[in-house]
Amino acid sequence: MKIKFIKSDASLILLILIILLFIIGIVVSIYTFRSNPVDDALSSNRVINVLYVIEENKMPVSTYVLMYYPATRRAAVFDIPGDLGLLLARINRVDRIDRVYDSNRIAAFENEIEKLLGIEINFSIVITKDNLVSIVDLLEGVEIFIPSYVSYISDDQIILFPSGLSVLDGDKAALYATYSLSEEDSEVPIVRRQRFFLGLINRQIQMNEKLNNPSMAKIYYSFFKTNMNQRTLGLLFNEFVYIDTDRTNIQSVARVPHSANLREVSGQMLIIPHWDGNLIKEIVRQTLGALTREIEDHFIEQSLTVEVLNGTAVNGLAGRTAELLRSFGYDVISVGNADRNSYESTVIIHRAGDEESVNDFADLIRCRNIRREIFAEEVDNETDNQDIEYKADITLLIGRNFNGRYVSGN
Repeated sequence: MKIKFIKSDASLILLILIILLFIIGIVVSIYTFRSNPVDDALSSNRVINVLYVIEENKMPVSTYVLMYYPATRRAAVFDIPGDLGLLLARINRVDRIDRVYDSNRIAAFENEIEKLLGIEINFSIVITKDNLVSIVDLLEGVEIFIPSYVSYISDDQIILFPSGLSVLDGDKAALYATYSLSEEDSEVPIVRRQRFFLGLINRQIQMNEKLNNPSMAKIYYSFFKTNMNQRTLGLLFNEFVYIDTDRTNIQSVARVPHSANLREVSGQMLIIPHWDGNLIKEIVRQTLGALTREIEDHFIEQSLTVEVLNGTAVNGLAGRTAELLRSFGYDVISVGNADRNSYESTVIIHRAGDEESVNDFADLIRCRNIRREIFAEEVDNETDNQDIEYKADITLLIGRNFNGRYVSGN
């Protein structure tokens, strides 16, 4: 009797465990079905960061991080060059960032980008060159403005693109997004690929309603290698319809403004980030601040125009500072020398009405010497606007206390 009791008791416990596991499985399934990473991001009011990789022969041709803030419906894009030189944890040496790229497992590559930008990447999307052809054909082409006629013919390659606004089919689009010529400036293919990426996003937005058709969506989404299921990917793309691509800029991480940050490492030329990578993180932080800032007046949202004047005897300081400011998204419209080269203190002279944006600019270079210049029309409303010389929103007059990045003291 005792043996039978023990066996019966054990069977009962086992049955209870099975029932509990079954119930837990149902609860987890219901929660998984109801909750979604995109829904969670929207409800938590945070920026959504998506890694896009366009690859050829299992290596990145273009890598972008698209940052989107649902509350303001604004987006920004960072271009990550493959020859960016970093100390890579996986191989424990300084090498190009795409050295750790694995087409099937991109976690190591993604982690390096997260450390570089100081953010968490929520989702990843990989598009092979072959799949790019199918994607563009399903989108019925991508509209691209090509600034100048391209004609290149060799024994193994023919590249022909007319100038002007063109609608590229899948084959043409894949070629446009991946080709480069030895005789063209290194910046040209970068800008070309950035233009294509924004064109691709824009076309997807235009076609989003058709892409929501279940049968078409199943085919379309099959061309993406991603860590999202179809439902999550669909929700993300539905949210992206609010992105205004005409007002979305792509910032190149560590684009080479001067040869000083292009260095030879182990026999290869690498782009080494300025300021040990802290500058990149600061650019990202400011960009995220601009995305998340609630702005009622849409005119304020436009980028401030900046004039940079060198008031020191350091040659080229205004030009280098202009490149720095452009990397933060400022529209530098004029660079030159001040009336003398003996200014001790750096001065910010502003004519913009948005004090908060001016303060953000000042914080960027740690300058507290700010002066307000009043426009003539603010003093005399009867002044003929045609007689008023246009000036930038901000004039940065560089003094000796500016080290090329920050102002030391004020």
